[in-house]
Amino acid sequence: MLGPQHPSVATTLNNLAGLYESMGDYEKALPLYQRALEIIEKVLGPQHPDVATTLNNLAGLYYHTERYEEALPLLERSLKIFESKLGPAHPNFKTTEQNIKVLKAKMEEM
Repeated sequence: MLGPQHPSVATTLNNLAGLYESMGDYEKALPLYQRALEIIEKVLGPQHPDVATTLNNLAGLYYHTERYEEALPLLERSLKIFESKLGPAHPNFKTTEQNIKVLKAKMEEM
């Protein structure tokens, strides 16, 4: 009804990916997160906070599958978006900042 490029489609894909990820089905989650990101970037622009949220979600999947080197640039990009659009005091900025710290600590263990 809304068309394949509607932001609600991206939200649904993101939610479905999160469900698969929570069930440990990372192979099903990955293309859904990637497609959601593609739609959100195209429709809302690359600096929209929803893009940052989707980047965080995809980075979380990469973290769970030990693809740390792929997760880090996504989190760093997300942090920049949240900082510029919501400010450094916003909870999304703080959460992403913490995610980066956890990821970097994990990478140092390797």
